[in-house]
Amino acid sequence: MPYGVSKGPDTVRIMTGSLLEVIALDVRDAVAAEEGGADRLEIVADMSSDGLTPSAETVAAIAAECGLPQMVMLRRNAGFGVTGEELDRLRRDAKELSEAGAAGFVFGFLTGDGVVDLLATEALIHAVAPLPWTFHRAVDHAADVRAAWRAVRLLPNLSTVLTAGSPDGVGDGLAVLRARAEAGDGPLALAGGGLRTEHVPVLLNYGIRAFHVGSAVRDSWSLPVDPARVRAWRELVDLA
Repeated sequence: MPYGVSKGPDTVRIMTGSLLEVIALDVRDAVAAEEGGADRLEIVADMSSDGLTPSAETVAAIAAECGLPQMVMLRRNAGFGVTGEELDRLRRDAKELSEAGAAGFVFGFLTGDGVVDLLATEALIHAVAPLPWTFHRAVDHAADVRAAWRAVRLLPNLSTVLTAGSPDGVGDGLAVLRARAEAGDGPLALAGGGLRTEHVPVLLNYGIRAFHVGSAVRDSWSLPVDPARVRAWRELVDLA
C-alpha cells in the first residue's frame, strides 16, 4: 500500500524504500526537513496539545518554499474525541487546507468507550477524498488495540497509521508493533511517538519501513528543525 505522496494532490508516489516523516510547525522547519532528506512532512500547530490543525496560511507558505508533501493535522482538541461542531469545522478546514497545498491529512477519533469512532472518521475521509490520510495515535489509546486496527486498516485512501504501539511511546510498544507487523500491518505502520535511534533497527527487522520524528530532530519545540539531525535519521532508516 502506498504511503508516499507527491506535492501535487492528483498523484500518489509509491515509496519502495523507507519513509521518513518530520513534524513541521512552519516554513523554517519544512525547509530544514527537506534539506536533511525527509520524504514528507506532518504539519501541525500547538505541540503543547500534541498537535492541532494549522492555518491554511501556514500550509500555503510551506507549499511556496518546500517541495515535500504535507500531511496536515485535522484535530481541534488535545484528546481523541470530536464533537459535531468540531467535525463541521474540520470539514471546512479540510477544504481550505487542500486549496492551500495539503497533499493529505492526519486524523482519527475514538468514542468515549475507547472504540474507533467510524462515523466521525468516515465523515472526514469523505471530506478529504481523494487525498490520502493517516490515522493518528488514537489507535494506541483504544480500549482494544487489535479491534481498532481491524476497524481502521481497510478504510478507503488510508496511507499510514501513526503508532507507537503504546500510549507511553515506542519503547513500551515494541511488542505490539511486532504483533501488528506479524499480522500483516507492517506496510501501514508509521512508527512514531518517543521513537529513538535504537528502535529503528528493531523495527526494520519487524518489517516496519515508515518512521515519524518530531522532538528528535530539534532541541525543543521552540527551536527549529535541525537538518543535520534529519540527515542522521535519513541515513539510519535507509538501512532498510
